This record gives sequence, C-alpha cells and structure tokens, in this order.
Amino acid sequence: MTRTNKGSTSGTSGTSSTSRDRLRQITDAVREAGRLGVAELAALTGASEMTIRRDLEALADQGVLERYRGGARSLLLRGEEPPFALREQEGLEVKQRIAAEVAGLIADGESVVVDSGTTCLEVARALEPRRLTVMPLSLQAVNALSGAPRLTLLVPGGRPRPGELALTGQLTTASLAALRFDTAVIGCCGLTAADGLTAYDLDDAAVKRAAIASSRRVIAVADASKLSRTALAFVAPAAALHAVVTDAAAPDEETDALAAAGVTVRKA
Repeated sequence: MTRTNKGSTSGTSGTSSTSRDRLRQITDAVREAGRLGVAELAALTGASEMTIRRDLEALADQGVLERYRGGARSLLLRGEEPPFALREQEGLEVKQRIAAEVAGLIADGESVVVDSGTTCLEVARALEPRRLTVMPLSLQAVNALSGAPRLTLLVPGGRPRPGELALTGQLTTASLAALRFDTAVIGCCGLTAADGLTAYDLDDAAVKRAAIASSRRVIAVADASKLSRTALAFVAPAAALHAVVTDAAAPDEETDALAAAGVTVRKA
C-alpha cells in the first residue's frame, strides 16, 4: 500500500529507521534503569557519545526524559505509554498490514468510529478512499481524512491529549452516545483473554468504552506486542469484541484463548 503522510504532526517523520530504533532503545533502557549515563548508552547502542547527546536532547524535547550533566533520567513511569512521536513509525509495515485487513472487513456505506493510537491512524488512512461515514477519535486521524473526496467525516468534541492528540472528556463521550455506528475500530495497550482490553490512560479507556457501547460490531486492532500484556485501565472483556486483527507474530496460546472466548482472530 502506498500513501502520503498528509499533515503529519510527528516529529520523527524525517528520522531514519535506525535512529528511531535507537531512540526507542534509549527510552526503554533509561525508563528501566531510572537514569543512565551517556557512556553507558553509547556502549548499549553502539553509537558515539556525540550521537547519544543529540538523541537525549531530542527525547528531552518530547518530554520522555530529563537531561543532567553526563546522562539522563526517565520522566516515564514503567506503566506509561511512550510518546506518540516515538510509536508512530515503529512497526509501520505491520500496522499497515493490519489496517488493510481491517479495511477489507468494512463495507462501503458503513458508519465507522476509529479510535486513537498509531495503528488506528493507519486504519483511518486505509479508509480514506472509501465511501463511508467515519468519526475519528484523534486529531491526527481527522487531519488524515480531511481531504477524502468520498468519505463523510464526523468530528467529535473533546479535549486533545497533549502529544497524543486523542480526543477525551465529556464532550467526546457525549458525541459518541448521540450516534450509533456499524463498526468500531478500537486500539489498545494490552489485550488478553483473561483481562480483556486495557489502556494506560483512564480518560482514554472511558472513550473506548463509549465507542464500544455505540457500535453494532467491535474490531480490536493489536500488533503482537500488545497481546499477553495488561495495562492499568480496564476497557472491556474479550467477549465484547467481535474480531481481533493482529499480525503473524501473535502468540498462538493467546490467539487460541481469544478464539475460545468467541472472538474471531485474523492475522495480517
């Protein structure tokens, strides 16, 4: 699938894959350790100390960590989601395959609510040429669909979460409660048969629940890294999902357990 990133708000759009991988490696290492020095990070990544200093400045600008002389300390809790700008380009091909699979499950003429998050943003982009009514739940997806010639775009109210630009709050849930959708495409931070669909952010979880309640069919999208993971905020039990679209690396024991709970599992 070929696409153009229209109006991207990501600060990493011009960043190489190697650089993105290194930024994520640094983020994970500093978050796990609490703080690390430049020399330690250079040894870990194989990059020069000059490169590490530039990376730390970039991550400090994103609010991921705080610099101090000779190193950095994490500003992310272990249960927190990394910033959107770091996640957007991560596993992009997998997200695009998942998005194409989801688009194939949606018929022209449907009304669809599309959740926030990086995988759901790719779903929104995959739906751009279709004849649909779509309500995106993030400003990134609203922007991606704003020029779609055949698509009817509905924009909910709400408060954008900084960095993420996901719409949350009473205006968002009220917008969802006023409508009835054919399909909800829901992202997640964790999904297991035992603990169901979970999210890191409580306000985000409330919006996901409202979208599910207003939809006839619910499709969850989750790359393999999300399966077998449980985040803080409960959204819905696995039985509330009609389908899960994931990728080929998803663990069989978890996909089998979801299937046993009555969920259709598709691997893109």
